[in-house]
Amino acid sequence: MIPSLRTYYNEHFTTGKYQAFLDSLAAEAGEAPAFRVAETPVFVPAALTSKLVQACEEVVEVILRPDFKDITRDAIPNALKVPAENTHPHFLIIDFAVCRQENGELAPQLIELQGFPTLFAFQEVMARQFKHHFNIPGTVTNFFNGLDGDSYFKLLQQLIVGDNDPQEVILLEVAPQLQKTRVDFYCTQKRLGINPVCVTELIQDGSNLYYNNNGKQTPVKRIYNRVIFDDLIKQQATLGSYPNLFQHLDVEWITHPNWFYRISKFMLPLIQSPFAPKSWYLHTLPVIPADLENYVLKPLFSFAGQGVIIDVTPADIDNIKDPENWILQHKVQYAPVIYTPSGPAHCEIRMMYIWPDDSPRPLLVHNLARISKGKMIGVSNNAQDTWVGGSCCFFEQ
Repeated sequence: MIPSLRTYYNEHFTTGKYQAFLDSLAAEAGEAPAFRVAETPVFVPAALTSKLVQACEEVVEVILRPDFKDITRDAIPNALKVPAENTHPHFLIIDFAVCRQENGELAPQLIELQGFPTLFAFQEVMARQFKHHFNIPGTVTNFFNGLDGDSYFKLLQQLIVGDNDPQEVILLEVAPQLQKTRVDFYCTQKRLGINPVCVTELIQDGSNLYYNNNGKQTPVKRIYNRVIFDDLIKQQATLGSYPNLFQHLDVEWITHPNWFYRISKFMLPLIQSPFAPKSWYLHTLPVIPADLENYVLKPLFSFAGQGVIIDVTPADIDNIKDPENWILQHKVQYAPVIYTPSGPAHCEIRMMYIWPDDSPRPLLVHNLARISKGKMIGVSNNAQDTWVGGSCCFFEQ
């Protein structure tokens, strides 16, 4: 999207450099990513960066409302509420489509948001390896707020581990070794010293949790949570026994599971911004729009794009038995703004925040990008294409 950098990058790209880049990712993490990594980063011009930051801060202002917990009380399914919720999430991620306004300028449009961590460790590794292998200039950066690699990981260390022994802090997931994002778990383990642990490996004694750490039963003081609890419930019949995580436990959640639901698609109708498409809870929709082709139907309680209906029909709406659990959102038109040797592509940009306990508001720190040439953006889509997949952004300073 910065024409001079795009032209330079494309002209100097080679498959050899790309393979060396992928090999470096695998070497640093311990294995190759289980998802496709794109051949290119995204170069974001200063004007679009400014709009992205503005859009994010407008979302943050909603979260900072004194009545935020009241207006999102229905966001958490009763069966999935976890005790001892804290005052704010430790992580916030906000996804935007890159679009083109009527005047031709690039602008973000809000797609989704979550009070849940994403690939915080791996994205730094990816950006650093892009810089190493592809001569990314110093006029652009992958960080925000003056951070660099060292200060970035120092913040993550303070937030996730704090003053605890890293061996008493775990990254909790369901079968972490099978997750497509496991490369991030290994990068996190390497940088922060915390072990990925499956929920089935937890040992409970009263309100205390332990895990087997190389033959030693080790207490769990903090949980860096990567478990999506409705997904956990769906799988519980095949997982075997594990502690009931919906009870009071003597652990600290980073971040607390309830925030996954409070800060989610549930928030979309609450956000009023030129960078947020109009959304309604389906059960409050006054009338079905005549131009349904311009809308998308999203289930509130799903993740990774599951259940989303892109080409909506009146029959789709009629067939929904629980309209209170769905939103209708004005469809966003992605712009084909990334010019690649195999054709134009569009992208989403994820803005990544952390929120330390002693901070009055979250801090923008890093980013993630997903590049696609099809209708769906996720890295599992367009598997046969090139110059698509997971990536990162470098923002013009």
